[in-house]
Amino acid sequence: MVAQVVVLEMSTNPDVADMQRIFHAQRNGFQAHPMPSLKDRLVLLQRLRTFLLQFKDDLIEAVSADFGHRSPDETLFAEIMTTLEAIKYHESHLAEWMRPQKRQVNPMHLPAKARVVYQPLGVVGIIVPWNYPIFLALGPLTAAIAAGNRVMIKMSGFTCATASVLSRLLAEVAPSDVLAVYAGRGEISEAFSRLPFDQLTFTGSTEVGKKIMTAAAEHLTPVLLELGGKSPAIIHDSFSVEMAAERIAFGKCWNAGQTCVAPDYVLCNHSRLQDFVRAMQKQVHAMYPTMRENADYTAIINEKQYGRLQNLLMDARKKGATIIEINPGNEDFSQGKKMPLTLVLGVTPEMLVMQQEIFGPVLPVFGVSSLDEAIAFVRHRPRPLALYYFDHHPSRIAFVAEQTHSGGLGINEVLSHVGIEDLPFGGIGASGMGRYHAREGFLTYSNAKAVLEKPKLYPLRFFLPPFNKGLHKFLKSYFIR
Repeated sequence: MVAQVVVLEMSTNPDVADMQRIFHAQRNGFQAHPMPSLKDRLVLLQRLRTFLLQFKDDLIEAVSADFGHRSPDETLFAEIMTTLEAIKYHESHLAEWMRPQKRQVNPMHLPAKARVVYQPLGVVGIIVPWNYPIFLALGPLTAAIAAGNRVMIKMSGFTCATASVLSRLLAEVAPSDVLAVYAGRGEISEAFSRLPFDQLTFTGSTEVGKKIMTAAAEHLTPVLLELGGKSPAIIHDSFSVEMAAERIAFGKCWNAGQTCVAPDYVLCNHSRLQDFVRAMQKQVHAMYPTMRENADYTAIINEKQYGRLQNLLMDARKKGATIIEINPGNEDFSQGKKMPLTLVLGVTPEMLVMQQEIFGPVLPVFGVSSLDEAIAFVRHRPRPLALYYFDHHPSRIAFVAEQTHSGGLGINEVLSHVGIEDLPFGGIGASGMGRYHAREGFLTYSNAKAVLEKPKLYPLRFFLPPFNKGLHKFLKSYFIR
């Protein structure tokens, strides 16, 4: 077999040149060992778990430093615990997933044996956003190494402290020709996306996702995109607004709304709008009696994102929206990067708050007259990463599931479907393509190779040219039966 040859023009930037050197080392290492055993993969997963536990306090501190303040409990729960559960899930299923699958052979090809063999792709690139830098680095990493790949990770330039800790952590798990971590922006980001990976996973904005696909197309690199979008929450008239507010407030305040599957806007009946607003105010007061100095409430990642959110509110106010700031402690937020949860009523499609993914503690609330109107509203917009529906009626739930398209559907919940490791996670249309988590993740990072094996007996020799009356008779009997 002739190994695939990849030639890169070496950069004069020393950081980019080092990245290219590591890529070649990983590619050469994979060529030498193209099919890691079950034991090899389990050892990596076990070491990842061991060192994640060892470095967890350093990671919590680093993420908080990157954010200006990030709730330690949010990091522990949403990033570290969730990653540990993913590792455990892969360990328990990996032997089954790696086993070749027998497939049927149709009669005209007998005797033969057919099977699917799952091989690693090779070197996988993972581009990580800033909002969940641990989980969105180690989640896809877990699936990629379970599938037998070598991995290079590019962290956001906004989370350099976290990248530094992750780099030390993964250096303990495996050498750089197996796992490597990079951080930075500009030339580093562009050079990383242009490496000829065997698969590239990107989580981030739709705008950047288009650029990633363009760069990957140069080498025909398959791409998994997790892009987000505007995830709606629909509350049926029969559902308790207090219960809906409890769950929506949790999802919108968690990580200060900086979550790709956070509810982006709410649709409820006109007659219940004020009830929902009051219920949201009551729930936020209960969760966060104060916010500015509250360790449970996370800051906006940086001044750029903070300014973007303020601009969304300014634009909505100028265009006639009603802004309701939920500030339980009547605190001054003019300094720092924390923002209280803010409801926006009287929203119109022309407002920026309905044209951009919000990605922060701002929540538009729309009044509708019926479930059909709510569904039509959603269907006339780009397909979201998640849709949330609040109802207890089985037939209506089935109707919403059938009549809407989204990456995931949460019934009477928000966010938590992402933490169910046995469910695939991904977007559709404008919210992304491809899936990871569950077996789907293993398949994403594997080559499902079709294998057909013939014995010495070879009946097809009777159908080789020159074609004769026997073949004509066989074909005639096949098509007239």
